[in-house]
Amino acid sequence: MSVLSRLEQKIHFGRLLLNLPGGARESFGNGNPEVEWVVHKARTLSHIARDPEVRLGESYVEGEWDAGECGLLPLLEVLLRNYPLQRPQGWQHLVQVLRQWQRQWNRLTQSKRNVAHHYGREEEFFQYFLDPELHYSCAYFEEPGVSLEQAQRAKCRHIMNKLLPEPGQQLLDIGCGWGGLGSYLAEHAGVNVTGLTLADNQRRVAEQRAAERGLDGRARFLLEDYRTHRGRYDRIVSVGMFEHVGLPNYRRYFEAIKQQLAPDGVALVHTIGCFTDTGGANPWLERYIFPGSDCPLLSDIHRAIEAAGLISADIEVLRLHYAWTLSAWLERLQQHRREISARWGERFYRMWEFYLAACSASFRWRDTVVFQIQLSHRLDTVPATRDYLYTGQADWQTGHPALLYPASGERRSSRGDRRKRVTDI
Repeated sequence: MSVLSRLEQKIHFGRLLLNLPGGARESFGNGNPEVEWVVHKARTLSHIARDPEVRLGESYVEGEWDAGECGLLPLLEVLLRNYPLQRPQGWQHLVQVLRQWQRQWNRLTQSKRNVAHHYGREEEFFQYFLDPELHYSCAYFEEPGVSLEQAQRAKCRHIMNKLLPEPGQQLLDIGCGWGGLGSYLAEHAGVNVTGLTLADNQRRVAEQRAAERGLDGRARFLLEDYRTHRGRYDRIVSVGMFEHVGLPNYRRYFEAIKQQLAPDGVALVHTIGCFTDTGGANPWLERYIFPGSDCPLLSDIHRAIEAAGLISADIEVLRLHYAWTLSAWLERLQQHRREISARWGERFYRMWEFYLAACSASFRWRDTVVFQIQLSHRLDTVPATRDYLYTGQADWQTGHPALLYPASGERRSSRGDRRKRVTDI
């Protein structure tokens, strides 16, 4: 069956206008959105058809096709919506699982190389598309129309409330990035933060920004792996890092949290995840953007949590928030195409543009989501309902943290007071 015949059979959602080399023009589907696919080389479509998960991205980076006036994101949304992921069967599934384990073993030296590949680039590049605090993870859009900056701040507050922090407590941030969340928690919750990263440029920026805010005594950032770090913490948080742990290391990761979390401590793991076992991360993404990465299944995560002896106090699924976040990043990146291409090259720009657009489309039309998993040692550590997260919130645009126990009109005054409220429910 020819590639054009396959498109005729597959395209049902939206209308795809295909411009071929030599001026030929084909149309598939009928409806909205209407998108345009401009192919520059005769063999591009057949190459993509043989390995779409890899070749679609590779051929875009090499300039073999463009999206026309509709833009890259709408085109990819139509393609991904009409070509859902297929779960491999039989021996194909076994081969993918074995490859996944091989790619994601992620020993310490390999983890450092993987981090350097993506995060080792100067922060100036990330400033082109992230918010000023350089939050490089899914934002939390509380209502339509809020800005990326507002949504990232809401994410910080939402996580802070789930951690139930108390002033003076010790908090560990595993995979602290450029320190935005750690500094927020030190400033608004009054905790003492230790952040871990394997990227020296991230550590440098995090320390510099904490010092500028007068937090250098309450927020420190270390160039260290979670497997070698030792300490005792009242609170542990990890945002956007678990995707880089690798399936063979899941249990070791949660055992590290258990060993360092105080008996009455609370931990929060925020990670990308998926609902379908397709054999791991997208191969193009793993090869060019995030080597050693993973898109974990909740079942695999929870088996490791159970094996480590921790309790899942709460699991929340953020379904479309990352699609909105990535769309905002993509728009900002595209606004700086000229500067990025001039400094790092057009091929580099197209690679990052495709990465952001493809991930946004995946979070919108495939099975990719974000899990927030709250962990503890005991059943009575956190409140028995979620009311404390949503009632009586302060105006988050003012920068003041939400009231964790608004019913009394006061923030909890002591650990004993908090525990009394939990056990009295």
